[in-house]
Amino acid sequence: MSGAWLWLLVPLAPLLAAPSLAIWRERAIGWLWLACVPALAMVVQPVAPLDLPMLWEGVRWGASDDLSRAWLGFTAVLWGCAGIFASSSQKDDPKRLRFWAFWLLTLAGNLLLIIATDALSFYLGFSAMSLAAYGLIVHQGGPRPRRAGRLYLQLAITGEMALLAGLMLRSHAADGDFSFVAWQALPMDALTLALLLIGLGLKAGFWPLHVWLPLAHPAAPAPASAVLSGAMLKAGLLGIWRCLPESDPLLSSWADVLLAMGIFGAVYPALLGLVAGEAKAVLAYSSVSQMGYLVMLLALAWRHPEQLPAMTFVLMLYGVHHGLAKGALFLAAGLIHAGRLSRIGWVLLALPALAIVGLPLTSGGAVKTALKDVWHAGEFEGWLIWLSLSSLTTSLLLIRALWLLRRDARDAPANRPPLTQLLPWALLSSCALLLPWLWPALREPMLHGLYPGGIWAALWPLLLALGLAGVALKRGWTVPTRLADLPNPALTLSLRLRRLTLRPPMPVPTVQPDAPRWRQRERRWNRFWNTSALTMSAWLLAALLWLGWLW
Repeated sequence: MSGAWLWLLVPLAPLLAAPSLAIWRERAIGWLWLACVPALAMVVQPVAPLDLPMLWEGVRWGASDDLSRAWLGFTAVLWGCAGIFASSSQKDDPKRLRFWAFWLLTLAGNLLLIIATDALSFYLGFSAMSLAAYGLIVHQGGPRPRRAGRLYLQLAITGEMALLAGLMLRSHAADGDFSFVAWQALPMDALTLALLLIGLGLKAGFWPLHVWLPLAHPAAPAPASAVLSGAMLKAGLLGIWRCLPESDPLLSSWADVLLAMGIFGAVYPALLGLVAGEAKAVLAYSSVSQMGYLVMLLALAWRHPEQLPAMTFVLMLYGVHHGLAKGALFLAAGLIHAGRLSRIGWVLLALPALAIVGLPLTSGGAVKTALKDVWHAGEFEGWLIWLSLSSLTTSLLLIRALWLLRRDARDAPANRPPLTQLLPWALLSSCALLLPWLWPALREPMLHGLYPGGIWAALWPLLLALGLAGVALKRGWTVPTRLADLPNPALTLSLRLRRLTLRPPMPVPTVQPDAPRWRQRERRWNRFWNTSALTMSAWLLAALLWLGWLW
């Protein structure tokens, strides 16, 4: 039990930091990234999990396996770097206090779902993260963020309902036990599996449940996009991995369908991203495409449950690699608007993109080697042509993203970006090159792929993509208007739903001459009570957990 109470600080540190916004306001913003330190400390020096029976039976918080520790580690690093970046990029934002309130609540939910070993704690963290992220998406205001936020919220609530129903059915099958460990030995029925895939897949953003991503990323501030794509998307895959049994005939029968869906989801969104005109939209489609690889990995685990440890190891590597690399690219999309990068800066910007492509000697090259090893072991050699095709489309997509970032950088101010933005971004970018040498788990597959055949297999999609991009640039090819304005069916349904809810139109209220003054007073009063409620709730939750642990 010694030191186990420190697990309370992992999700509570962001909540305990929230009152500092009401007390010290702007002076506290520069220190809010420290809320990630307890999570990072528990990865560096792990302790035994913490049982909290005073909350509900079977609740336990902790990271007892390599997957949870790796997930917690890269999540804390990404949120910490993005927090330092945001403290500078949002410093002139008049609504920055509201931004940080949603930021801390989203962070607390993200950390809680990682350390949760029972379904109720996972659902609490998952819901807090999903719903609070709405405030980050619509933060900048205007029709476009509101439209993206409305679609996100509609799908998020739909996913929450499906996830809750799936968890309740799963718990009922386990006679009321909410422990993930107990669920590993229970058979799965088709309805529960479908509900869990929908509920968690909407957050994971893999095809065809990705429709909110291309709208949310361009609308959100760059730090929010970084954590949204780098950390929060992975929560859905982590939940699927934990909720399902280790082996089940139903999962095996669905494996081929899921594999085909993952391959299509890796190629088709990349093609959609090639016709997008914004760098952050292209990066969003890249995230959807990369989630297709994780869906393939999930299908392999269902098809060959005896290789589950190897699949879990590759999932761990892929999550860490993609989370840090994609977070660096989204921060770069915000960095180029703060100042002009040097040549070294552009090299650093290209590193995470090359890692996602799978360049040898990078974290992505090591992960792609490990993925191909389990692919061969899973006896899916007939599908390798599609894996190569997805590598080609990924290369083309990242080249277009870099080209759009270069185009956007022309309008950047002549000064250099501030160090508080450069340093955290440079740290995340350099992880693509340094991580395989610093982390033994990545070093072995990286060295394993350094043979002539392996190097050529990793390089030819990138070389072919560079050749095609050079031809397109020389001939002046542009995206046709019809392809650039492809409709979004989910957005169309969302707008129709909005119009239905506004019928009949509400009458316009009469405004008295002194109404603006009363309205301003009412806003101040509501802001005061909202801040007080957030502060009291955070301290009350901390006090109850502390007293319960002492009791």
